[in-house]
Amino acid sequence: MASDDIALLADALSKTHVGDGELSFKGLGLKLDDALSVEELVRDIEQFRGLRALRLEGNTVGVEAARAIAKALEDKDQLQRCYWSDMFTGRLRSEIPTALRSLGSALMTAGARLTELDLSDNAFGPDGVKGVEQLLKSPSCHSLKELRLNNCGVGIGGGKILAEALIDCHRKSLAHESPLRLRVFIAGRNRLENEGASALAKAFQLMGSLEEVHMPQNGINHAGVMALASAMRHNPDLRVLNLNDNTFTKRGTIAMAQALRHLRNVQVINFGDCLVRSEGAIALAAVLREGLPVLKEINLSFGEITEAAALVVAQAVRDKPDMEKMDLNEEGCDALREAMEKGDMLGSLSDDEGDPEKPQSSAEIMSFLSCPSAEKLLQLGETRTNVQQQVHASDPHTAAEILLKISSLYSEEPETKTAVLETIDAVLKKLLSGSDLSSYCFLSTLLVMMGLLKGEGKVKKVPLVPGQLLCLEHAVQQVYFPQHVALLLHTFTSRNSEALESCSSASERLSSTLEKKCH
Repeated sequence: MASDDIALLADALSKTHVGDGELSFKGLGLKLDDALSVEELVRDIEQFRGLRALRLEGNTVGVEAARAIAKALEDKDQLQRCYWSDMFTGRLRSEIPTALRSLGSALMTAGARLTELDLSDNAFGPDGVKGVEQLLKSPSCHSLKELRLNNCGVGIGGGKILAEALIDCHRKSLAHESPLRLRVFIAGRNRLENEGASALAKAFQLMGSLEEVHMPQNGINHAGVMALASAMRHNPDLRVLNLNDNTFTKRGTIAMAQALRHLRNVQVINFGDCLVRSEGAIALAAVLREGLPVLKEINLSFGEITEAAALVVAQAVRDKPDMEKMDLNEEGCDALREAMEKGDMLGSLSDDEGDPEKPQSSAEIMSFLSCPSAEKLLQLGETRTNVQQQVHASDPHTAAEILLKISSLYSEEPETKTAVLETIDAVLKKLLSGSDLSSYCFLSTLLVMMGLLKGEGKVKKVPLVPGQLLCLEHAVQQVYFPQHVALLLHTFTSRNSEALESCSSASERLSSTLEKKCH
C-alpha cells in the first residue's frame, strides 16, 4: 500500500468511535481490498476488550479484507451487534457470499451470541442469503432479536432460504430450551413476491415473537398478504406493521383485518399505496372500532379509497386516545377533518360472532329463495323467519342477495308488508349481531350491489326498487340496528344520491330516518 494511502487510512481510523463496547468505522468510505489494507482496522479490533458492537457500514470490503477482519473476530465472544449495511459497494456479486461466510464463520468460532444483525443495502441477492445461511442456523443466532435485510435484492429464492434458516434456527434453539425470539424483522425492497412472503410467514408464525415487521415494496399481492396476515395473528406483541407499496386488494385487506382483530398492542399500521380499496377500508374500519386500543398511526393513503370510505375510517379512529397520525387520501379533506373533530364515540358490538347455525331449511324456504314471490312468502306463515338460517356473515354476498330479494317484495298491502318486514328483521338481526368486521363486510357488499360503492370482482349491481329502501328505512329504526352501522350507511347514501334517483321518494324517507338515527 502506498504511503499516501496508509496516511489516509490512519486519518480515517483516527475518527473511529469507541464507547459502550462499540467500535465504529461507520461511514468512513474505506476501500478495503486485502489484508494489508485492513491492518490497522484489524489491530483496533484485536486490541478492543469487551467488544459488543462492530460498525462497518459505509465502507467497501473485499474477500481478502473480510478474511482478515474475520480472523480478528474469532475470539470476540462478547460480540452481540453487527452493523454491516452498505458494506460491499463496487464489489462483484460473486465476492459477497464468500466475504459473508468468512465473517459468519468467525462469529460461530468465537461463540458470539448476536442480538442484532444489519445487512441492509447490500445488493447481494439470493447468493448473499446463502452467505449468511449457516450463521443464521447456528447457536450464534439463537439469541437474535433484530434482523435487518432492507434493500438486498433477496428475491423469491433468497426469501425461501432465509425462511428455512429461521425455521431451522428456531427448531435448534427450542431443543436448547432457549427458543429464537426475533422481535424486529426488516426486509423492504427485496422482490420477495408471494412465494417469498409466504415462506417467511411460516417462520413468523412459528416464532410468534415479532414486535416490528417492515416489508414494503416487495411485489406481494393478496395471496402473500393473506399468508402474512395468518402469521401476524400468532404474534401477540406486534406493535408496528409496515407493508407499504404492496398490493392487498379486497381479499388481502379483509384477511389482514381479521388478523388485526386478535392483536391488542399494534401502534403503527402502514398500508399506504397498497390498493386496499373502499371495501377493504370499510373492513379495517370495523376492526379500528372494536379493537386496536393503543393505535397511534395508520396510513391507508393512495389505496383507491373513496371519500365516503375514508370518512368511515376517520369516524372509527377519532376517539382513540393515543391516535397521533392518520393518512388516508387527498380526497374529502374538509369532511375528514370535520369527522375527526366531532369526537363522538359510537356504540360498539360484541366481539363474539358465535357459531354458525346449522341450516334447518324446509323445501318451501328453498323454493321461495330460488324464485321469491309475495305469495310464497305468505304461504310460509310463521316459518318465514327461518329464512335467516340461510344467511351467514361468512358469506356476505349470498346474505346481501337474499336481503335484496326479500325486500323487493315489499308493498303497502298490510299482510305482505308485515311478512316482508318480519323476515327482513330476522335476517338483519342475525347479520348485525356479530363482530363489527362481519357487519361491515356484509354492508360493503350490500352497498356494492346497490350501486353505492365500486367493488372488485364480478359482483353485479341490482336494479333498485323502492321497497328495498323502505325496508332499510324500517330496519334502521329497530334496536338491533346499531347507530354506527346507520352512520356507515348514511355516509354512502348521502354521497351517492344519484344511484338512488329511480327511487326518489323512498330515498328521501331513508335519508331522513338515517339522519335522525345518526344524530
